[in-house]
Amino acid sequence: MAIVISQLNVFPVKGLKGIGVESSRVTERGLAHDRRFMVVDPAGGFLSQREHPRMATIWTEIAGSELRLAAPEHDEFSLPLEPAAGDPVHAQVWDSACPAIAPSSEADRWLSSVLGQSCRLVYMPESTRRVSKPRRGGPDRLVGFADGYAFLVISEASLADLNARLVRPVPMDRFRPNIVVRGAGPYAEDGWEEFGAGSAVLRMAKPCGRCVVTTTDQSNGEGTGPEPLATLTGYRDHPEFGVCFGMNAVAVRTGPVRVGDAVTPG
Repeated sequence: MAIVISQLNVFPVKGLKGIGVESSRVTERGLAHDRRFMVVDPAGGFLSQREHPRMATIWTEIAGSELRLAAPEHDEFSLPLEPAAGDPVHAQVWDSACPAIAPSSEADRWLSSVLGQSCRLVYMPESTRRVSKPRRGGPDRLVGFADGYAFLVISEASLADLNARLVRPVPMDRFRPNIVVRGAGPYAEDGWEEFGAGSAVLRMAKPCGRCVVTTTDQSNGEGTGPEPLATLTGYRDHPEFGVCFGMNAVAVRTGPVRVGDAVTPG
């Protein structure tokens, strides 16, 4: 069976709902517009679904040159998708200091109201050069506000294998991948050095360690108990990276990609 891209998912704001798209562009920082925005606390530390599962209830939409946000019981909010200016902010993603801008005090108030705490929406401008750790992907690979690497790749068959072990199957959105492939065997992505799709080439960097976010229902932000993390712990516990599912990747060659594009592992 041919291997093809079956899903492309963009997460404009780290931790909020993603957007399924039919086409995108592989850039060095990730899929176009992926995780260029982030929600931070007053000290600049990032907010995530680990501590704030309500973030899963905030919808994102790209409409032309606008980013639209929506949440239950709140009016929709819009701001420029690529802000040109804003207040300088020192944002932090784990151990990475990321110079950013806060483009909209209105967005800050809107998100603070939705999440019930003081926070700001920040944007990573082109001048910020955050780089991923040099594993198999090599040094000096740019990344947006993703945890560590620009892309997350998962095979549909990997999820099918996991679901066969669960009493209640889980959907792919629990794992928030950028690229989902169909036609590869379970965990085939673990063994790929790189792969081509469309005009792009991506290199696998490391297995993706998983956390409690996988136990949050992405449709409503509610916890679902210990699964699927508990089952993954029983057979996907990596000695270096912990409980893993999917592969982090970096761009070797940028270019357009589409759902249905053939995937050529190398």
